[in-house]
Amino acid sequence: MGNMFDREGRQISEPLLNEEYVSVEAESQEYLDMEENHPLNIAVTGEHGSGKSTFVNAIRGVDHNDERAAPTGSVETTEDVRSYPHPNYPKVIFWDLPGVGTSNYPASEYVKKVGFERFDFFIIVSADRFRENDVKLAKEIQKMGKKFYFVRSKIDNNVRDKDRKQREFSAERILTQIRNNCVQGLQDQGFRSPQVFLVSSFDLHLFDFPLLEETLERELPDLRREAFQLAMPNTSLEVIDRKKEAFQSKVKYVALLSAAVAGVPVPGLSIAADLGMLVGVVTLYVFRFGLNIASLKRVSRYTGVPYEELVTVIASPLTAKKVTPDLLLKMSLLCIIIAALMAAEEVTRLIPMVGIPASVLLSFTFTYIALSFSLNRLTEDAQRVFKKALGSNVT
Repeated sequence: MGNMFDREGRQISEPLLNEEYVSVEAESQEYLDMEENHPLNIAVTGEHGSGKSTFVNAIRGVDHNDERAAPTGSVETTEDVRSYPHPNYPKVIFWDLPGVGTSNYPASEYVKKVGFERFDFFIIVSADRFRENDVKLAKEIQKMGKKFYFVRSKIDNNVRDKDRKQREFSAERILTQIRNNCVQGLQDQGFRSPQVFLVSSFDLHLFDFPLLEETLERELPDLRREAFQLAMPNTSLEVIDRKKEAFQSKVKYVALLSAAVAGVPVPGLSIAADLGMLVGVVTLYVFRFGLNIASLKRVSRYTGVPYEELVTVIASPLTAKKVTPDLLLKMSLLCIIIAALMAAEEVTRLIPMVGIPASVLLSFTFTYIALSFSLNRLTEDAQRVFKKALGSNVT
């Protein structure tokens, strides 16, 4: 535990001991509020029939049968601009835009009619070569000083078709040919060094989707980067690890809010507040790791692995059910930590002069350890579910 406080440094422990926790609480709450109030608006555009709606569903972890899914089909199904919030992170909104170049949305009026200024960045989707309309969109986005990314969709279809037709099949060679074709076409239309991501909306963990995720995380501003990172489906073990790191970076702020409550000299208030705070934060972990019942059922439908089989690999009692204080207390090691620190916190509160500062520090310690412990267990569960869902395809 000593190493934990070494990492956090004196800027945390000293204000608590010196009774500066009121300003610490305000700063921590401001940080958490600022993060929650930064929506991320992602536009998915391209010509009709390119697979935009299917991509919107896939990146949200929603299959086409879900009531919140964007409608898909062989004809143009998006007749107007439609928003689709992420099911577990509603501040991250994917916008399914109508196909460019249709009678209702001609290329010459598209940018104005759709309202490009409201979006943070753009994903331009094509099912084959990127055409003149795609390039026009990219150039308009460039003029606005915003980011865009070329996504070549339906790669699984291409690989499967080539496999049937070629006696000596090489998936790597096929992917290289498709990528070179797309890049060459864009260069012929004036893009010097375009980057094209090859994606299958039915197998996001394959091909270039993990690279697209990494690129977006690297290029987005800090707060929006984290929102995007947490909203992404678990397409690799590395993605799950990055989510854990993002959550871990916030633990100290939640612990500081807990410490501030401990500074109020009301018996039992800190304990109730700590448990309530733990329930709220751990519930967020469960949802954003995709370990709630609805998310697990979506994974089951998407991968074909029965829900009951996914649940069998989950070790923590916190997943696939409503998180409550009683449920937290059922975790054996966590129960011991909570009981010991809560008792110590209430006892130290009664000691003259040093009681309140010591109680504040204990409350910080209790919350920090409890959240870190829960986060580690839920990360392990998310990794086991991911491996079970994808089986031998996990790399």
